[in-house]
Amino acid sequence: MNDRLPVGVNVTNVKRETPSVSTITFDRSFSFIPGQFVMVWVPGVDEVPMALSSADTITVQNVGEATAALTSVSPGDVLGIRGPFGNGFPLRPGMLAISGGLGAAPLLSLAEAGYVDTFILGARTAGDLLFLDRLAQCTEVRIVTDDGSAGTKGFAVQGLEGLDLSGYPRIAVCGPELMMASILGRLSAAGRAGDGWFSLHRYMKCGCGVCGSCCIDPTGARVCREGPVFSGTELEGTEFGRYHRDGSGRKRLL
Repeated sequence: MNDRLPVGVNVTNVKRETPSVSTITFDRSFSFIPGQFVMVWVPGVDEVPMALSSADTITVQNVGEATAALTSVSPGDVLGIRGPFGNGFPLRPGMLAISGGLGAAPLLSLAEAGYVDTFILGARTAGDLLFLDRLAQCTEVRIVTDDGSAGTKGFAVQGLEGLDLSGYPRIAVCGPELMMASILGRLSAAGRAGDGWFSLHRYMKCGCGVCGSCCIDPTGARVCREGPVFSGTELEGTEFGRYHRDGSGRKRLL
């Protein structure tokens, strides 16, 4: 397959995970490393980057025009898929995974492949927790919710309390950027920034390294090619946790 051209896939199932999040299954499986992404084309609407939550699924949160269209699809509808693109999480048994909200999607396949010993699952409320049943079957899950309706009250970083980080060779993180920045701060203070791996989301036009719209200041690293997964040391001293750029290139504070 030419990964710069979309291949048509048929939607076979749509599962509502939460009021705003749905998992879409299609009739084609893709070979990928957990953390890689695809460009998803919604005919007549837009094309957007989405992490694969499994070889034949994407998990989508309704936050804009394209994602609203995606969460409204039905079995039989056709989408266009390009990719997978970018790099994934470096795989090693015994990992710690930390997610916030939709960040559980790219980490799910990492856990189900047997690489994760402990999974910190963060969400706003108990009703927003993603994939809890599936994760509980393959790893130890520590739940953290903003409002305390399940597990520990607080943000995902609070899930690190009482954990001996030296017991985990690598730490995979995905979620809201401010959450990830707080995790990086904790790892940096412990001298473990290089063992943390963070999945970034940036505006993308091409997804294959040509347009430059997803470059990170000041290194120029392209999220679609050098990322979307970066080590903590690669992100220290960059825009990470401070701002990103919109489709016109303007800075948007986080």
